[in-house]
This record gives sequence, C-alpha cells and structure tokens, in this order.
Amino acid sequence: MNRIFGAKKTVPKPTLDDAMANLDTRISALDVKLSKINSELSVYQQKLARMNEGAGKQALKQKALKLLKQRKMIEAQKDSLQTQSWNMEQASMTTTNLRNVMTTVDAMKGANKELKKQYGKINIDKIESIQDEMEDLLDMSSELQETMARSYALPDDVSETELDAELEALGDEMSYDVEGEGVPSYMMEDGGGLPQFVDEPVQEDKEEVKEAA
Repeated sequence: MNRIFGAKKTVPKPTLDDAMANLDTRISALDVKLSKINSELSVYQQKLARMNEGAGKQALKQKALKLLKQRKMIEAQKDSLQTQSWNMEQASMTTTNLRNVMTTVDAMKGANKELKKQYGKINIDKIESIQDEMEDLLDMSSELQETMARSYALPDDVSETELDAELEALGDEMSYDVEGEGVPSYMMEDGGGLPQFVDEPVQEDKEEVKEAA
C-alpha cells in the first residue's frame, strides 16, 4: 500500500521562532507595498497641484483616493501583524525564562543531592576529637620551645645595674693610653719613641772599598 499511495510524511510542527520569522517576512513585504504607494501618491499630489479643475483632475483624484484607502488597509494589516509579533516575542521570552528557571532548579537539585552525600560522610565527633588532639599538640610544642630556650649560664637574680657596672669596668681595663700620633702605649718602646722595625743601612769601610777597587 505504501508503494501505491505513498507513506504519510510527518511534517514537523512550526516552532515559535518559525512563526515569528514568518511574521517578520510578511511585515517587510507590507513595508515595500507602503513605500510604493507613498511614491505614487506623491506623484499624484504634484500633478493635482498643477492641474485645473475638470474631468481629468477628478479622475486623477479618484485614483489617489483609491491608493489612500489601500494604504490604510495595508497599515491596519501591518499593525495587526506587529501586534502578533510582539505577543510572540513576549511568549518566547517567557518560555526562555522558564527554561532557564527549570535548568537552575535541576542544577540545584543535583547540588543538594551531592551535598547530602558528602555531608553523610562527615563525622562531627571525629572532627572535634582531631581539634582537641591538635590543641594538645600545640600546647606540648609551646612547652618544648620554652624548655629549649631556657638559659643556664646567666642567673635569674642578676640585675641590669650590676651588668652596667661590670661593662663600665671592662671598658676601663681595655682603654688605651694614646701618645704621639694616636699610637697605643703598648706599642711604644721603653725610650718613648716609635719602635725601630727597619735596621739602619750598613756602612762599608772605606779602606775595604779602596782595596776592592
């Protein structure tokens, strides 16, 4: 039977976007017609302004009136199509918003399910126990640091005044007696002069020189 009469073709139903595109095409066609009518009316108006009263002018006026009626009909049709297009745009926006809401709801459901699954693996008592152990370990670390930082050489009862006096006495012992051009006393010789680090040049006997000559 399908070979004789042919199988019934399933035509997809037009979507809202298809209907909006169809309306836009029809509105554009009406705009073209209105532009043509306006051009013709402009020509008729110029001719009527130059013509004298008579049968010819009346005939031209009737043509102009006919075009005016046609323009009004086209304008009314265009307004109706524009209203339909506007309503479809609102419906399309509402549908899009609804889809976005449903997508958000689905995402939230999935997130809640995952959160419940993860929170089910968490044991609050174990977390509190870990925190208590960590606090004890930190206390032990602080005590250990205090023990390692303990000083054994300096007694605790030494005052700063005694330390200042000892430092001043130590400075007196290490002071230098500077003489001459800034030479410390311990570098001076017994005679009070600078030390002789370089020996005087040896003078050769004049007679030995003559004999050698």
